[in-house]
Amino acid sequence: MPITDYPQIAPFLEYLQFEKRYSKHTIVAYQTDLEQFFQYLVNQFDNPALDQIAAMFIRSWLASVKENEISAKSINRKISTLKSFFKYQLKIGLIKTSPMGVIISPKTKKRLPVFVSEKEVHTLFEHVEFPDTWEGRTQRLVLLLFYQTGMRLSELIQLKETQIDASLKQVKVLGKGNKERIIPIDAALVKELESYQLNRPTKSATIKTVFTSAKGKPLQPRAVYAFVKKYLGQVTTVQKKSPHILRHSFATHLMNNGADLNAVKELLGHSSLAATQVYTHNTIEKLKEVFNKAHPKA
Repeated sequence: MPITDYPQIAPFLEYLQFEKRYSKHTIVAYQTDLEQFFQYLVNQFDNPALDQIAAMFIRSWLASVKENEISAKSINRKISTLKSFFKYQLKIGLIKTSPMGVIISPKTKKRLPVFVSEKEVHTLFEHVEFPDTWEGRTQRLVLLLFYQTGMRLSELIQLKETQIDASLKQVKVLGKGNKERIIPIDAALVKELESYQLNRPTKSATIKTVFTSAKGKPLQPRAVYAFVKKYLGQVTTVQKKSPHILRHSFATHLMNNGADLNAVKELLGHSSLAATQVYTHNTIEKLKEVFNKAHPKA
């Protein structure tokens, strides 16, 4: 169903792009959900006007979606999409009340973040051999930066030289919604980043991002996923081996070593403390493990 069939979708997507500064990936997800929803309204309810869309229509659509056996998490995302959409319509005055007020999101099981142990991280950087080539140096430094800063994949591959302040030993990261945050880095990492920049291939002279391939092109997400999976596979048995696992490891190890929850929130670039609190569960599990091993009555 083309967006033009339901003209309210396009202005909303533009609002997400230019005012909320959502990523392209997120906007595509919103667009997909909205197109599915409005196609359902066309097929089942004869394309009602925007202010005539009732909660009953939404429940009917969610029930049809659930029949396809999608997860509660996916249904919650669709509900979140509709909540944002109707909130925007309220804001610009096209509707007087939102039909989402009585829609309840299904409960989802909270999964603890998977992470690599400190011992496994030590093995990765102290004992795993990386090729003495531009590709090998790039891969090692990318892994190191993921772990020492907790950056997201998109943040790291878009990182520019101007965002690294060697004198203050910090990195300025441009996160979700173009929000900036400052992450401290140690002197050894600063030195490695400076050395990496000094030895860039001639082909990459015009590229502004810190990391490039041997051919002088910016790193591609798929390539980063591939080598992160390869090297993590050499040191850990965790099932998922992705850049985000190193972000989880960064946060979990900080919490396990006594870091303040609010500080970890700022370092990760979370907008809500609730998103960071999931890492306290891993800390509690760590405390239980210590207790069971050390307490005479355990």
